[in-house]
Amino acid sequence: MKLLFDFFPLALFLIVYKLSDIYMATMVIIAASIVQVGVHWLIHRRFEKMHLVSLGLFIVLGGMTLYLRDKRFIMWKPTIVNWLFAAAFLVTGLAGQKKTLIERMLGSQMELATDVWKKLNLGWIMFFIVSGLINWYFAQQYITAQNALVAAVPTVNADQLANLDCSADFATGQQALCQEASDREKTWVTVKVFGLMALTIVFIIAQSIFLMRHLKDTEPQADTHPS
Repeated sequence: MKLLFDFFPLALFLIVYKLSDIYMATMVIIAASIVQVGVHWLIHRRFEKMHLVSLGLFIVLGGMTLYLRDKRFIMWKPTIVNWLFAAAFLVTGLAGQKKTLIERMLGSQMELATDVWKKLNLGWIMFFIVSGLINWYFAQQYITAQNALVAAVPTVNADQLANLDCSADFATGQQALCQEASDREKTWVTVKVFGLMALTIVFIIAQSIFLMRHLKDTEPQADTHPS
């Protein structure tokens, strides 16, 4: 249930993107993130740091996307937020820190050996780094295609780049470049919504298996000696 709650802004982003464009979808995801933070506070009477960081970046980068009519800012957001969290987990995992960030988050719920906490923390660092790299790669694919289109059509304006109506707004020789940019934008949206969600689910399952194995190892052994 929590996973669905965490991802519902992305689901709305995808729906609105399919019905409209990336700018309307950006407005919706900003509004949905505000609702997400508010509902979480109403239910738990506390804020979740991940929600707040994500909302802050949506407001800043999403706002720049809308104001400048430039898709690149909203496309960079998943990479920035993932690498910020990777940095946070990394800092607490450095020598001299009493507890890693993951132990501070889950230490009250379970007891694990110090080296297990460190491995778990390292796993989260790698997950956030990989997630950020995946998003960066597909965002850069679109940005490269957009730059090629702009170079070929210097007179292209923000509205044309927003909607990428290749048949209506571009000449025959330019349509292939427009279609390439449009396809890569759609690919980025698919990866952002489905690809990163699937990666998150796989990582959580792997983490659960890892925890079950080590929690089992820490359970007290039954006394098999006769009385």
